[in-house]
Amino acid sequence: MDIGVPKETSCGEHRVSITPEVAKKLCDQGHSLKVEAGAGAYANAPDQTYVDIGAEITDHKTAMGCDIVLKVNTPSDSELRLMEPGAVLIGMLDPFDADSNSRFASAGVTAFALEAAPRTTRAQSLDVLSSQANIAGYKAVLMAC
Repeated sequence: MDIGVPKETSCGEHRVSITPEVAKKLCDQGHSLKVEAGAGAYANAPDQTYVDIGAEITDHKTAMGCDIVLKVNTPSDSELRLMEPGAVLIGMLDPFDADSNSRFASAGVTAFALEAAPRTTRAQSLDVLSSQANIAGYKAVLMAC
């Protein structure tokens, strides 16, 4: 399975959708991981880190054209046009935004909004909200200091 990791295009977004540690697990399971050049640069995950674990560094169009695309934020209209019908999009996609949901449906993309995963012990590995809230709390204290 081809899994794409595009660089985030939202202004001020410095996160990357997958860490090298998790990327290694996917590569070890036989998946082909295509990471856009510079996708993890601001998150202290340079391209070579992904290459070392078996990922391929590629361009934005190739990363967006994979069977599965991992994004932090909802893709723009131009990014969505790069996705193939039948592709799967996983990320924080604001599942209550009817316009975005319509865009995904029109593009023939299956979307999984991680923030809609239940916040239970059983689904803890999918819980993106708690981890981001934890980081925001630490950052708030540091900024206040």
